[in-house]
Amino acid sequence: MKAVWKGSIGFGLVNIPVKLFSAVQNSHLDLDMLDEKDHSRIRFKRINENSGKEVPYDKIVKGFLVNEKYVILDDEDFQDASPEKTKMIELENFVSIDEINPIYYETSYYAEPEKQGKKAYSLLLKALIKSKKAGVARFVLRSTENLCVIHPMNEVLVITKIRFPEEIRSAKDIDAPSSASINKKELDVGLALIKQYTSEFNIESFHDEYSIALLKIIKAKAKGKRATVKKLKPREELSDDLYGQLMKSLSGRKGA
Repeated sequence: MKAVWKGSIGFGLVNIPVKLFSAVQNSHLDLDMLDEKDHSRIRFKRINENSGKEVPYDKIVKGFLVNEKYVILDDEDFQDASPEKTKMIELENFVSIDEINPIYYETSYYAEPEKQGKKAYSLLLKALIKSKKAGVARFVLRSTENLCVIHPMNEVLVITKIRFPEEIRSAKDIDAPSSASINKKELDVGLALIKQYTSEFNIESFHDEYSIALLKIIKAKAKGKRATVKKLKPREELSDDLYGQLMKSLSGRKGA
């Protein structure tokens, strides 16, 4: 793997030199867009919507719409707004990772220590495991300031980017029926259903079934065949009998 970032984790007055490697990859299949007639690849061009002509990349500027007019930004504007380019992941405080709502999580990176930082790396790793805490920090990646949590996983420090509060949309306009009338009988059965489905979380039991099925179809078509893919049975139509549906779900789970 190729490192995407090199720098240090600041742990008090201790600097831990590290390299970051992407910890995630896309499980979706990389499909190309083709012309139906001859299967030539489709290329996209940057077109001026008024003239219809292609615009060279070096002639493209960036702007922000204000009062129906664009304010054009140049390189100096971006440099002035950019955080100071630092190679430090600055630990600011430590929290219980359970306190962080999953809606804030973005993407993760493995942190690998440089040779001279292995002992300090091991200290931070063991301290996080022992304390059951995660570090909250900031760092600059590709000229953008990022908020992240540093947490242990399988004897490795993981840097997981999290969103700033400004990036989370308000839910005030969502029509969530929190005040809907639920009687005790319905709630008790709902709780029983949750209890029946409760188990330890095992990520290995979940797979990208859509991509697996699609790849099966692709391989079969490459051989001039048609793959047989098992389809999920459609659910029965909704009914107003919530209690009856819950009881049927309970009995169906027991049968399984």
